[in-house]
Order: sequence, then structure tokens, then C-alpha cells
Amino acid sequence: MTDFNKSIDKTLVSTGHSALQRRFYEIRNNKIFELFVISIIIFSALMIGANSYQISPTTQTVLSVLDITITVIFLIEIVIRFIGEPNKKRFFHNFWNIFDTFIVIVSLIPIEDSEMAILGRLVRIFRVLRMISIIPELRILINSLVKALPQLGYVMLLMFIIFYIYAAVGTTFFAPINPELWGDISISLLTLFRVMTFEDWTDVMYESMTVYPLSWTYYLTFIFFTAFAFLNMVIGIVVNVLEQERQIEEDLKNKVCEEPTMAELKEELAEIKALLIKQQK
Repeated sequence: MTDFNKSIDKTLVSTGHSALQRRFYEIRNNKIFELFVISIIIFSALMIGANSYQISPTTQTVLSVLDITITVIFLIEIVIRFIGEPNKKRFFHNFWNIFDTFIVIVSLIPIEDSEMAILGRLVRIFRVLRMISIIPELRILINSLVKALPQLGYVMLLMFIIFYIYAAVGTTFFAPINPELWGDISISLLTLFRVMTFEDWTDVMYESMTVYPLSWTYYLTFIFFTAFAFLNMVIGIVVNVLEQERQIEEDLKNKVCEEPTMAELKEELAEIKALLIKQQK
């Protein structure tokens, strides 16, 4: 056998290893597997709610066994995702992979009867957040919010400036009317937040109008700037970033579809070897 044939055999052996990776990759991307993991996460959330009630020791034991089973299932799911990852070096470059692995590892530590039992309960509560790493649409929403934060920061800064100016004006004019609502600037900020969220804001307005009849302009202009203008700007920024993230996701899917699969590469490699063997004969 020539050196070239030996190199082909080595490639086929490595392709066999890739076949195992391909199977796990197919399992990882299988909708049934995805729905199964989602159902386990939902069931885990229901168990957290069940533990908040007064339950019998027998039921508590059953829930403990189920919790261990869920943790093992999550561990198997992480292993499947890791083995099925084409580029394993970049597996932990993904924040959600790090988050899922951390949650599973901490869940494996037996800390229920120790001083860190509260940490164990908190980890089980945060297991519900694994729904985000499983469902792509939720990941897109979270990524959009994170990427929109720099732009939202400037809008929030401008909104705080408006809040501060109106709070200072409100403290100056309305503090003698109602010190509980306008006594100092911090309380005035809380009152303005109440006005912005329309929580009985008319009562606050009518109270100040008894002394300052034109004070309604103060409230209406504030509501226009905050509830209408700035909040719509926030929504517009988030929606714009969300559309960009969806476009990026679609481009990545189209790129993946255009690339040849492992099965196609294996078939081509087998055909090349068959042709070489035929030529040698």
C-alpha cells in the first residue's frame, strides 16, 4: 500500500470520528430533542414551585430523586452539545454555553445539607433561564437587548436630565403643597416616575392645581417628553437592533446551508479512494 493510500485510510478513520460528531450534531439540532429539553426545563420550574409548599417527607424524597434525574439529563445534554460542536475550541466562547455548564456543574455539587444550601436552591431557580440558550428566538431577543444598551444609555441619560430638571422645579413650587410627594429632589423623582407610569397622576396634578392653576402644563409636558417621546425612542432602538440580529441569524443559516455536510465530504472521499484503487488495478 502506498503512502498516499495510507494517508487516505487515516483520513477515513478521522472521518469515522467525524461521523460520531455528526450524529451528536444531528441530535443536538433535532426538534424532538429540543422540545424534550424544553419540557425538562419547564418541569424543573414546576418542581421549584412545588418545593415552596408544605409537602410530606415522601413527596420531598420523590422531588429530590427527580431533581437528581433532571440534573443528570442536563449533564447528558451538555455532553451531547459539546461532542456535536464542530469547533470545540470555540464551544466556551459562547456565553450561554458557559452559563449552562456552570449551572449543571453547580447542580452536581451535594450542598443541600450544608451552609450553601441557599446557593443550591438559587442555582435550581436559574435553571429556568436555560430556556434562553435552547430557544434561538429568545437568544436573539436577549442579544438584541444587550447590543442596544450603548444606544439606550444615551437615551436614558437624556431622560434622567429631563427627570432631574422637572424634579427640581417640582420641589421648588410644590413642596409647600405636599411635602410627602415633593419634599426633596429624591422624593420628587419618585413622584415623577409615578406620573410617567400614569399611577393616579391626575390626583397629584389636581392637588397642585389648587394653588397653581396652570401647573397642568408642567405635568403634560413632562408626560409628553418621557412617556411618549423617550419611551418610543427606546422601543425604536430595540426593534431596530432586533431586526439587525434577525438578519445576521438568517445570513448565518444561509451560509451553513451552502457549505457541504460531513456526509457529502465522506462520500466524495470514498469515491476518490475507489477511483485510485481502480486505477492501480
